Amino acid sequence: MFRNNYDNDSVTFSPQGRIFQIEYAAEAVKQGSVVVGIASKTHAVLCAIKTLTSVLKRNAEELSSYQKKLFAIDEHAGIAIAGLTSDARVLSNFMKQQCLGHRLTYGRAIPVGSLVGMIGEKAQINTQVYGKRPYGVGLLVAGVDERGPHLFEFQPSGMTEEMVAFAIGARSQMARTYLERHIDSFADASREELVQHGLKALKESLVQDKELTIENTSVGVVGITGDTKKTVEPFKLFDGFEVKQWIDSVAEGQGGADAGEDEGEDEGMEVDS
Repeated sequence: MFRNNYDNDSVTFSPQGRIFQIEYAAEAVKQGSVVVGIASKTHAVLCAIKTLTSVLKRNAEELSSYQKKLFAIDEHAGIAIAGLTSDARVLSNFMKQQCLGHRLTYGRAIPVGSLVGMIGEKAQINTQVYGKRPYGVGLLVAGVDERGPHLFEFQPSGMTEEMVAFAIGARSQMARTYLERHIDSFADASREELVQHGLKALKESLVQDKELTIENTSVGVVGITGDTKKTVEPFKLFDGFEVKQWIDSVAEGQGGADAGEDEGEDEGMEVDS
């Protein structure tokens, strides 16, 4: 049997027990530009590389605009997307409706875990009903509630999981490797340190001829402030010149590290000679 005999819908299992439609949706996530999320005891940060919307390869910088990758859902939550933007828009609108309904009913913000559980159930239905398809988008959901900051990953299969730090999208494995090396420092990191770690992880995933710029970089921050840690710092998006200072600090830090490595190599050569 050929593989395509089992990939016409999302309710047909292959002889190996696989659902190819879900795997195709996961591949769409891997083709999206990389996004990174990190959570500490006081803040949750999302960092993203924006993609060009034009299909033209020639003169793309002049003829194209950048596609947003970060979206505010409510005062206390935001998302980063990797994959099909149209599917992300459907899920983000659903999440906004749930946040608004919860505020009208209970007079307070919806817990982040409950919100993520709702989109997980919504996506799960599309893997169980004939005639529907899985959402071809992955999400990183950052938010705060009564229990503090949270970072969740959402997959097209409907699976959700809370993370300390994670990255999804193209070449995201390199970003995850960076996050794994520094994971012990995230819990007590400040807001500025979290953003710098997120941008450094993004930088790890870029191809050699690409750089972080104010045009292609977005940052989203949400957290809790004050001595009692009960005052919510609303989710805020930073674009354009608002991220320039962070990008410059990451570039300076990288340059200093490279210079230190070069000095070490030179010292080693002198000793050997």
